Formats: sequence, C-alpha cells, structure tokens
Amino acid sequence: SSKKKALFLYNRLAGYFMACLKRLTETYPVEAHVVRLPVSEVAPFDFPEIENVFTYDRNDYNDDQLMNLVDELQPDFIFCNGWIDRTYMQICRKYNGKVATVLTLDNPWFGSLKQYVGAILARLTFPHTFSNIWVSGPPHLIYARKLGFTDEQTSIGKYSADFDFFYNQYLRNRDLKAAEFPKRIIYVGRYTRLKGVREMWNAFIRLQRDEPNEWELWCLGRGEYNTIFPKHEKIKNIGFVQPSELPGYISKSGVFILPSLIEHWGVVVHEFAAAGFPLITSNRTNAAS
Repeated sequence: SSKKKALFLYNRLAGYFMACLKRLTETYPVEAHVVRLPVSEVAPFDFPEIENVFTYDRNDYNDDQLMNLVDELQPDFIFCNGWIDRTYMQICRKYNGKVATVLTLDNPWFGSLKQYVGAILARLTFPHTFSNIWVSGPPHLIYARKLGFTDEQTSIGKYSADFDFFYNQYLRNRDLKAAEFPKRIIYVGRYTRLKGVREMWNAFIRLQRDEPNEWELWCLGRGEYNTIFPKHEKIKNIGFVQPSELPGYISKSGVFILPSLIEHWGVVVHEFAAAGFPLITSNRTNAAS
C-alpha cells in the first residue's frame, strides 16, 4: 500500500526522537515529515539522513508558506509539539476532523495560576484543534484531564530512548563491570540552573571533603554554567558529545545521576536504565516514574 504521511510540528530535534522516527518508518509504511527549529548551540547534534524522514527548517517558512507546505503534503496524521506556535495551532485547527491532530505534552501539572487559566481557555479552543493528546508518562495525565481530554483521547509514552543502542552498551560492558565496577558517576545534560548541576557539584565536593573516596564525577554537557564549572581534581568537564561518542564514556562509568530541580521528563534516565546503570535522580525528575 502507499505510504501514509505523518507530519510532526516540532521544536528542536534530539537523537532519541530521530531514533523513534527511524523505527517508525522501518516498521510501518509511513513517511515522517518534520518541521523543526535549527539545532541549538548548547546541543549541536549531528543527525544522519534517515530514509523516509524529511525535515524542514521552521525559520525558512513564514506563516502562509508553512500552511502551503502542509497543504501540499496532505498529511494523514499531525503531531503538534505544544501550543506555543500559533501557526502550528492554525494548521491543526484547519485539519481537525479530517485527520488525527494530536497534541503532544511533556508538561507536568504544577497547579499554578497560569496553568489553571490556560486549562480553562484550552477547554474552549482545543476541541476545535486537537482530536487526541499524547503525554510522556503518568505525571502528565492530570494535565491532560485538566485540558479536557478523556481517557479514550489520551495516549502515554510520547518519549522513548534509542533502546537498542543503549541496551547493547549494557550487554557489551556487563562482564567487565561485574569484574571491576567503575567508580565514576556520570551526568549527561545541559549545565543550567534547572538541571541542578550546581547543587550536584557542591554536594560532590562536600562528600570528597568530609569522606574522601576514590569516586569521580564525569559531566557531559554544555550550558551557561560553563563559567562556574568547579575546578576539582575528581570532577571532569568532558563537554558536549555526540551520541556516537557515548559508548566510550558509558563503558568507563558506573552510576548515572540527574539532579534536576525541574525536569518535565528526562529521556536520559530511560537511556541509562537501558544501559544497565544504577540511577540517582531528584524527585522532580518525572522520567523516574
């Protein structure tokens, strides 16, 4: 049969999302068309070309041009990453009732005034815009209900790791780590306030001061906190690495940490669980659910 067309109105791409698109197009007769923003300087991923996956730079299209692009594609499904982009919303509103228009959500419910007001407005507009909602995990179901979506309209599991890639790292390293467990904690993520990296660094420094030990902390990332990265002999700033470079660091580290102050999900938790790592996370990391 001819291929269906799935349109993703997205923000910035990440390796795990591209892995999901690859699996999608390999498993089903589907073309994936992705409108996305350019990669950020903080996470400058290099993405290989994937058969039946087509990307479009959001910045190359004004509102009318983007609408014309969608009309030319005539998608069979539309997935919209949030409701910030007004043109994305207009596209979903135009096609709602003709094809599945799916809102994707990774925001947990905080109960803030902004969320309450937004939920009231959503109940007036979303029935004319979206047919379904796709959330990341159990912590997000409350928000979906507040927005007016029923159980029948709601799916779970929006995000997934590139499972095969990380599970293969576990299989490759388990015997070596069983023989000699590497006493290195690894952090992978941006160096920002919301990730809790400053608290992590300070806690590790206090631990080494109060109870000296042979553990090290390896940090893989980049961000505005680069300027305050601690100078400590047991804390290593490796910087941003491409996914293809991760195996070398996975094999030499033993425990994963994500100390976020606010983490809407955190696919990296799934990734290192698949790689067989013990996990340290804050109770604000929703992927821990």
